[in-house]
Amino acid sequence: MSNNDASIVLEAKGITKQFPGVLANDRVDLTLRRGEILALLGENGAGKSTLMNVLYGLYTPDAGEIWIKGEHVILQNPGDAIARGVGMVHQHFQLVPVMTVAENVILGSEITKLGGYIDKREANRRVRELSEQYGLEIDPTIEVEDLPVGLQQRVEIIKALYRQADILILDEPTAVLTPQESNELFRIMHDLTEKGVSIIFITHKLKEVLAIADRIVVLRGGRSVGAALPSESTEASLAELMVGRKVILQVDKDEAVPGKLVLEIDGLHVQDDRKHEAVKGLSLQVYAGEILGVAGVQGNGQREFVEALTGLRPSTEGKITIMGEDATHLTPRRITELDVAHIPEDREKHGLVMPYSIADNLVLNRYYRAPYSKNAILDREKIAENGAKLVKQFDVRTPSIYTHASSLSGGNKQKVIVAREFSRPVKLLIANQPTRGIDVGSIEFIHNQIVAQRDAGVAVLLVSAELDEVLSLADRVAVMFDGRIVKTLPIEEATREKIGLLMAGSEA
Repeated sequence: MSNNDASIVLEAKGITKQFPGVLANDRVDLTLRRGEILALLGENGAGKSTLMNVLYGLYTPDAGEIWIKGEHVILQNPGDAIARGVGMVHQHFQLVPVMTVAENVILGSEITKLGGYIDKREANRRVRELSEQYGLEIDPTIEVEDLPVGLQQRVEIIKALYRQADILILDEPTAVLTPQESNELFRIMHDLTEKGVSIIFITHKLKEVLAIADRIVVLRGGRSVGAALPSESTEASLAELMVGRKVILQVDKDEAVPGKLVLEIDGLHVQDDRKHEAVKGLSLQVYAGEILGVAGVQGNGQREFVEALTGLRPSTEGKITIMGEDATHLTPRRITELDVAHIPEDREKHGLVMPYSIADNLVLNRYYRAPYSKNAILDREKIAENGAKLVKQFDVRTPSIYTHASSLSGGNKQKVIVAREFSRPVKLLIANQPTRGIDVGSIEFIHNQIVAQRDAGVAVLLVSAELDEVLSLADRVAVMFDGRIVKTLPIEEATREKIGLLMAGSEA
């Protein structure tokens, strides 16, 4: 055995995994003990998911060893990992919506009766028994598409336990949960460990790590940079380990002084790509000098709502007014010319042109105007001057302003968008998931920039699935559920519990 400690159920030694141009894991060591919750903490791109995919047999490491329950193993595929008791619940669930809970659980490991038919009654019985045994109560006969997200995640956990997993990897399990659903998941995790299950919990949310973990391992740049105990850690000390420098986590801002009405939305209806109504009669007002935060679990119409506001998607009914002008059916360029800045949810699809240089991306919304263009000819010198100035001002880490946007890290891509949108006079800022998937240091910088815009009299509409982000930045909170704003609260009344209930569709 690699280690004499019999309580160790999983050990990774010197795991190295390289992809073209990226060293994703660099000699990473990890141990997991029986019945413990080990939090694997790190920013996006730190190598967390790569390491877990190695331990689950999805990737083969270039170097290093894996030991499971004292045995040196070579995992060729997830089947090998499952056979050794390793189960994984991915961030994006692997469920078939039109099948029942029981059918999803037994899929690939079907219970058959005489004649080769699936024994549905026995499948339902086993799933019910398993769910009761582990405190994961759920009706095995319900179709998965009729379940809320929190219960769908339960199905994924039952699926792993059905295959006799006693080592469970949970990849960003709270990313799409309300605070109440997250608390329920933490209860389930504790119940599982009491029954001897060992859990690796991947996240970038510091509060959760301190609340749930027995031990913490931090990855940065593909390497393990430290281990910690929650009792000896703070959010600030963990953030410093993740980023490599001190980070101010709390947004420092004065009270808002709202001015005149900038954005008014009245009875807005918008369809999604499948022509289903995603936004259902939504009304909102945003004033100069305030941040209105829209909180909600992903998938409740936020994307379609923002795309309608920014001219990327037509609305079917209702009215959008910006600075007194009807903006309901304007093009994205025309909306930009109304002094509207937009940080899009998908920075690569709607925020940047990947093969373009950083300098060109920094003038995407005004390249056709002076001083960047004259008589339809681009002034390359002026574009370069602007690029050099903004890269410095917004701390974009790049070897050159002529580097392609595609080569930047997530945080630096986001900084390019923020630099472009904030370096001109704006009256309305629409920020959709402005810090998704970026490091703690870049989050700190972008939050400060958003507050500076508010303080300069800009009306800010912040849409975020990160409740902590909404609560720390917003002056008022509007909760979006099933395509509607169910309630708007001043920040003083917006507690996590109250907002969490509203996000789940319950009246707080």
